[in-house]
Amino acid sequence: MPLHKYPPKIWDALKLKQGIYARLPQHYLKSLEQKEPTPVHWRPLGVQYRANPKTGLKERVQDVPIPIYYPPHSQDGLWGGEGWISGYRYANNDKMSTRLRKTWKPQLFKRQLYSEILDHKFNIAVTARTLNLIDAAFGFDFYILKTPKEDLNSKLGMDLKRAMLLRLSRRNAELYPDDPDKREQVYNKYKQQFEIPEEEAEWVGLSLEEAVEKQRQLEHKEPEPVFKVCVDQLVEELHIKKLLEPHLTEKK
Repeated sequence: MPLHKYPPKIWDALKLKQGIYARLPQHYLKSLEQKEPTPVHWRPLGVQYRANPKTGLKERVQDVPIPIYYPPHSQDGLWGGEGWISGYRYANNDKMSTRLRKTWKPQLFKRQLYSEILDHKFNIAVTARTLNLIDAAFGFDFYILKTPKEDLNSKLGMDLKRAMLLRLSRRNAELYPDDPDKREQVYNKYKQQFEIPEEEAEWVGLSLEEAVEKQRQLEHKEPEPVFKVCVDQLVEELHIKKLLEPHLTEKK
């Protein structure tokens, strides 16, 4: 007999269908769906069998992804999908010797990256792959806005994306206040491909705890003062009393 009514694996999914979680915006709930990131440390073959190049016989392929660990401080940088890989190595490169545990970590660099939309420079820990992806996207802003959540895999990156989307949706004069032409040029460069409504941009990149707190603040109402309730009630009673009074009409 099972110990639980529902398997623990689906508890998180069931939690989103009740209480304040169910009242979160649909576009935010859709963003919580788990998607597979683009493989970085391995190349999927996409087939179950292939021919052996030497014998020509059909053999089964082990297409198993490499487990990757993302430490907490990876959320404060842009690692380009890279993480820590745990495995084993042979002592002295001798296969007859004892295997030793080893963890491969990506090499990090501190780089100053400039955002054209936010008009600000950020000192961020990045990897060589991140710099290559930024060059391939033709700029830091394009890389942040184009890269999906599962590939970005960074709280800092999602916060930057939300700030950029809010700047594009609000179109305020805080961007290049002394150069209106430059401001309009930047807006026109990104708005066609990335502009979304402000109500939707405010929820981009929020964690579930942050989204619940935001929804709670939106639903919170200040308690109405008692004296105001009494005054409204008195006005209503006087209005009803006036309507019940006999109305005299003069006969002409």
